[in-house]
Order: sequence, then C-alpha cells, then structure tokens
Amino acid sequence: MRSSSGIRGLVTRERAIDLAVAFAALVLTLVQVGSEGFGQYESNATEIDGLGVALAFAGVLPLLWRRRAPWPVFVTTLAASVALIALGYGVTVSAGPVVGIYTLASRPDRGRIGLLLAVSIVAYATLATVGTIKLEPGVEFYVLNAAYWVGAWLIGDRWRTSRIREAEARERVEREQELTIAEERARLARELHDSAGHAINTILVQAGAARVLHGRDPDRSREALKAVEEVARETLADIDRIVGALRENEPAELAPLPGTEGVGDLIERHRAAGFEFSLRVEGDSDRAIPHPVDGAAYRIVQEALTNAARHGTGAAEVVVDRGTQRLELTVTNPLRPNGDAPAGGGRGILGMRERAALLGGTLEAGREGGKFRVHAVLPYDRVPL
Repeated sequence: MRSSSGIRGLVTRERAIDLAVAFAALVLTLVQVGSEGFGQYESNATEIDGLGVALAFAGVLPLLWRRRAPWPVFVTTLAASVALIALGYGVTVSAGPVVGIYTLASRPDRGRIGLLLAVSIVAYATLATVGTIKLEPGVEFYVLNAAYWVGAWLIGDRWRTSRIREAEARERVEREQELTIAEERARLARELHDSAGHAINTILVQAGAARVLHGRDPDRSREALKAVEEVARETLADIDRIVGALRENEPAELAPLPGTEGVGDLIERHRAAGFEFSLRVEGDSDRAIPHPVDGAAYRIVQEALTNAARHGTGAAEVVVDRGTQRLELTVTNPLRPNGDAPAGGGRGILGMRERAALLGGTLEAGREGGKFRVHAVLPYDRVPL
C-alpha cells in the first residue's frame, strides 16, 4: 500500500503533467489559429480574434480534468475543435481530442473497447466531414489527423497494458507475502504448541517425581527440580521469540532443533522422571538426514512421547529407521486400562500430520488393541527448498 506522502507526491506529479500537456496543446492550437491551412483554405483563413482564442482555450483547458472526467473532457475538446474548423480558423490538427483519445485508451477502467472505438471513429468522421466542407483539404489533412488519433490510441492502450501488468505483479507479490506470513504463523503455532505442551507435561512429571522422592531420595528430588528449572527457562525463551515474531510479522529466530540425535536425550529426561521409555535406531547411522526432516522427526517423537506420558502406562518404545530414501518413525505405548487414547483430531496429532505433510510424507496415529501407535514416513527427496 502507498503511504500518504507517496500518494500526495503522485497527485502533485499528475497535476504537473496535466498542466504541461494542456499548455503544449494550447500553444499548438494558437499557432494554427489564423494560419494557412491545407488546400483552398489557405487563401481565405479567418484571422485570429477573441472568439478564436476563446475556442482555442475551450479546446484545451478541459484537459486539466482529463483524469477525473475523461468522457466529458473528450466531448468538450472535440466540440471546440469542430467549431474552430467550421468557423475557418485554420486548425488542421486538433490537439485536445488527440489527448482525450489517449486518456480514454490508457484508463484501466475504460469499459467496453467497442464503444470507445465507435465513438472515436464517429468523432474523427465528424472532424473530417467538417474539414471537407469548410477547408476542401488535400489528402494530407486526413492522413495527418488519422495518424495522430491512431497513434494516441495505440500509445494509450500500450500504457494501459503496462500499468495493468504492474498492478497484477504488485498484487501477486502482496499475495505471496501474505501467504508467507500465514505459513510462518502456522509454523510458529506448531512450534509453540509442541514446545509448550512438551514442557508443561515434563514439568508436571518432574515436579511430581520431586515431591514423591523428596523424603527418601533427596538427590534425585533435586535433579528433578533442576530439570523443571531448565525446561521452564528454555520454554520461556522459545515463547518470547515466538510471540515477538507473531507481533512483528517477521520470521522467528528459533534455536535449531536437535534432530534425531536429540531423541536419546529426550528419552533419558523422561526416564529420569520414572518413565520406561526405550529407543531403537535402525538403518544407516552414517546417512546424512536433511535438516528439515531431522527437526520434524524430533518434534514428532517429542509430541508422541508427550501423549504417551499423559495417556499411557508410563512405557513407550521409539523406533527410528534411517533408510536410504526416507526416515521412518514408530512410537508405540500401552494405554491405561479404561484410559482414553489421544484424540485423533487433537492439536497434537494434527500438528504431527502437518509436519509430515509439509515434507511430502505421511503420518498415521491410532489405537491398535491396547496400544497407541504413531507411524511417520518422511522422504528425503521432497524437502521444500
């Protein structure tokens, strides 16, 4: 969008251009009034007088308002030009209607082109007819005026096309910017949900462990409280960055996610809180995994373990298969008797599916007997650039 100062500057430039065009058209018209015309007209041209000057001004001064009222301006300048020719003032090139034709042709909202062309042809025919009756001109009169009218039309139409393309390009850029902002907000929302949800769950578990172990194992109780402090501090820093980015509509400078190499630390943190989580890594351990896939895998495992801690019995198995073409993740945890599995339409499951879909992968999550299973497939070769 243009700023107010930019709009004022544009209006000022347009007014200056209109004033210069009107002045040039007036000079051209006054030079012709009373001069020798084409053909037999050169011997009996009407000398310049007050009426001729008034008609000359009437034929060009409306050009100052050509942007606001192009049709009235065109009709007015055409009428004044016809009068100048009919009264024998020697005008052979009508500058006012030529500028009017250009203005009509250059407007993006000019309406039906057929109507405009028809009016232009009728207007030119009127000038030619009046000139034929009064001037008895040679062929150069018709050719010269036709060249000016057609040239004005072509230049105006080309300028109109150029402006339309520029406007479409600006709109396309604005749409792309809006889409980028929307995608960034969605990404930040996923990060906020995953980070805060996992942190709150970890804090609850560690705080509960600290309370239980306070009397019989003070060392482990202190370790649990230390873990609560670290998780809370890290999460607050992430939330500050995410919220700041949402306010400023700018990409957040989030710390890079650990990736699959951080899954072991994630499981150890849960083990310290009393969970029986296990990790098995299969495939090529030396295979380099694209960073987007690696980070998404970490978040998917993180969310799956959060659900396992909330809804499961306290046990879970994580399998990471580092294939040659794709990374596969499987997280399985037993459900508590008569307990509810994570809702398939919940934000956590939805967020995991979105992460997988953005990478061209798939994610399945659901109950299988007395267990809840999350299985994600993340291909390497479909990572967005």
